[in-house]
Amino acid sequence: MSDDWRLRIDVHEPNRARRLLDRLDASELEHELSSSFPDRVIISRENSTLYCYTGARAQAEHAEELARRLAAENDWQVDFALHRWHPTAERWEDPDVPLPASDAEQSAEHAERIASERAQPLPGFEVRIECSTRKAARELADRLDKEGLPNVQRARYVLVGAADEDSAKALAERIRTEAPADSTVTAEGTFNAVLAEVGPNPFAIFGGMGG
Repeated sequence: MSDDWRLRIDVHEPNRARRLLDRLDASELEHELSSSFPDRVIISRENSTLYCYTGARAQAEHAEELARRLAAENDWQVDFALHRWHPTAERWEDPDVPLPASDAEQSAEHAERIASERAQPLPGFEVRIECSTRKAARELADRLDKEGLPNVQRARYVLVGAADEDSAKALAERIRTEAPADSTVTAEGTFNAVLAEVGPNPFAIFGGMGG
């Protein structure tokens, strides 16, 4: 059963959405919410709307706190909406809509999945696959698992870790042959790679977040 959460951030001024996304990146959102590859937060943008996909409600709420702070510092008007994926209805629902299982079963499944993700080594690079549907992403994640490629799936996204840039590029080429034709596959460095190269808080030289 899925326990994915999604924070929707609607920016009133369309040209501010890209800047807010950049600010979230520069504020080390990924590092603040999780210092390792597991429990990943994935951020995407569609026009003036940002989406933060997380594996736990606490992560989504932390992301909202950070986004609110950044918006207030820059005097940007934003609206927030938190949703949880409902596997039976197959749509994003209000977080208080009950899932078709007991709290104990949900907690046990969540703990098992997170433990499995945390057993993975911390990668310096990753391949990100954006699929057109959540179902396609789940099917791809399952197929990669069977091929011995540990991954993390959040909504329509699948992440696969790689030790270095060359490995990530080679892995991306391989995955492109297996991923759905309408998906997007990219190789990129992770926060771990940035931290290893420039040290903690690489954005500290910029001082405040205003502007």
